[in-house]
Amino acid sequence: MSALSALSAVKASRVSVVGGVAASAVLLLSVPAFAHVSVTAEGEAAKGGYATVNFKVPNEMDDASTNKLEVSFPEDHPLASVMTQPVPGWTAKVTKTKLDKPLEMHGEKIDEAVSKVTWTADGKGVQPGTFQKFPLSIGALPEDADELVFKAVQTYDNKEVVRWIEPQQKGQEEPEHPAPALALTAASEDGHDAAASHDDAKEDAKSDDKGDKSESAASSDSSDSTARVLGVVGIVVGAAGVAFGVLAGRRRANS
Repeated sequence: MSALSALSAVKASRVSVVGGVAASAVLLLSVPAFAHVSVTAEGEAAKGGYATVNFKVPNEMDDASTNKLEVSFPEDHPLASVMTQPVPGWTAKVTKTKLDKPLEMHGEKIDEAVSKVTWTADGKGVQPGTFQKFPLSIGALPEDADELVFKAVQTYDNKEVVRWIEPQQKGQEEPEHPAPALALTAASEDGHDAAASHDDAKEDAKSDDKGDKSESAASSDSSDSTARVLGVVGIVVGAAGVAFGVLAGRRRANS
């Protein structure tokens, strides 16, 4: 083989290798990155406070719709207050269970907590190529945890069920079906939670009401005083007028 032929063969080999690598890269990029059920807070989810969170549910199928979502709450950090927000086309059901150890919230003992929330579609559900958010107001958030891990079960109208229940282990790759996890932030510096803020608002309203009443009383007193002064002035002016008339009459009589 001549040197020219050997060089051509090497170039052809390099081209085939580069082509193969490029084709493999295109194939990897074309594989869809499957999304999963997740939970995020609107703003911050501060320890010891309350938060509004959204469970985001994508549809990963091309020929079926999601018609049911079940979210189980952590048993090690029970939440006594969970409120749903109406989602058009869906019905929400909140399930509560008795607690072995009652919780204390705002001076009251709570002997039950929410264990599960279930959303069921009344219509078409989450159709292919779309996603749906399911909002909740939850609290009081634990003060001794950095995150809350929920377990979600997604059901399709073709009877297929996907269980998003695998916890994420530190230092390891994400599992195939990770459980939704809500990161908690440090408690607010002023130490006020949503309930305290609500109480503060009530106190402010009472103070404003008292202030309005005081201002109204002061205004009334001022009005009364003004009326009295004007009355006295009127009497004085009237008396002066009478006296002037009498004097004028006497002068005419003497003239």
